[in-house]
Amino acid sequence: MSTAPYISPLDSSRTDAPSGLRIGGDWTLAHYARLETEVLALSGSLEREAEIDLQALGALDTAGAALLVELLGSQRLAELAANAPGLAAERRALLQAVGSAIAESGQLLPAKRVAAWREVLGHIGQAVDDFYRQCVALLGFIGLTLSTMLKILLRPGRWRMTSLAAHLEQSGLNAVPIVALLTFLVGAVVAFLGATILADFGASIYTVDLVAFSFLREFGVLLTAILMAGRTASAFTAQIGSMKANEEIDAIRTLGLDPLELLVLPRVFAMLIALPILTFIAMLSGILGGAVVCALSLDISPTMYLAMLQENIALKHFLVGMAKAPIFAFLIAVIGCLEGFKVTGSAQSVGEHTTSSVVQSIFVVILLDALAALFLMEMGW
Repeated sequence: MSTAPYISPLDSSRTDAPSGLRIGGDWTLAHYARLETEVLALSGSLEREAEIDLQALGALDTAGAALLVELLGSQRLAELAANAPGLAAERRALLQAVGSAIAESGQLLPAKRVAAWREVLGHIGQAVDDFYRQCVALLGFIGLTLSTMLKILLRPGRWRMTSLAAHLEQSGLNAVPIVALLTFLVGAVVAFLGATILADFGASIYTVDLVAFSFLREFGVLLTAILMAGRTASAFTAQIGSMKANEEIDAIRTLGLDPLELLVLPRVFAMLIALPILTFIAMLSGILGGAVVCALSLDISPTMYLAMLQENIALKHFLVGMAKAPIFAFLIAVIGCLEGFKVTGSAQSVGEHTTSSVVQSIFVVILLDALAALFLMEMGW
């Protein structure tokens, strides 16, 4: 049965009674608010020699013990708990534990207010440090992957052909419909917008060149790489991350096998094969989408469309776009696998690193594509 807590003077009916307090009732969290008010009112006014009676103390929890420490002090409360007659053993132990813990922790200093500009600079510094560490980890993993790749290239007996075929189907063949559909629609949109804008200048015929240049040099490989970053890099991270969480990678190492050779290289080789093929399909689909719009809106027949492509578009534009595909494929696969190896062991970690792999892959692809475009423009290629 719950008893209301109280703090009362000792023998208040007697004028010659010694100064002190009788503490009783249930000192629990349910009564914390009322007890805190009384404790604050008495703090500082209680003499060191005052007598304290704890015999009537009822139920006690850590909240009530902390208030008693605040009222009496940790050292004095420990002495009272050790010497108080009639105090239950569990309450005695709780008072001593809370008192010693608060005494060891000391007085907590109030948190200092930090200027907003310092917090902003701190976050920027943390972000720069994280970016630097990520770059170092990525470069190191690229080096490990390349060294392992060179080590097994001349040893066909160690090639994982079954795993390569499975990943090639997953990352290449199964991605053909979405890549072809997306690039076809983007090609149609580019052709429609180009025809609309160029018509104001009487140059609608150059819509063919616009579609061809954009898809052969940029859109074909860029859209395909972004799709593969969202579709395949995330799959690589989730697969390897789940194995890491289930300690399967530790089992692979225990068996004397190399996780890079067993898990990473088949995925990297599959991407190196699949992405150039998908890029070629994306180029054809985008040009086909432009041809459909030109035939419907500009009365440019497919024969004339192909003739203009052959006459105005040099082979170097196709080669520039295809040359980017293996680089993007390697980076996407490596980032996806690296993030999988970073998983710590929980489902939340798998999700976080899967998201991170997609973001990093798309960022790297767009950054390298922009740098390559600037370089090739300066070189006149």
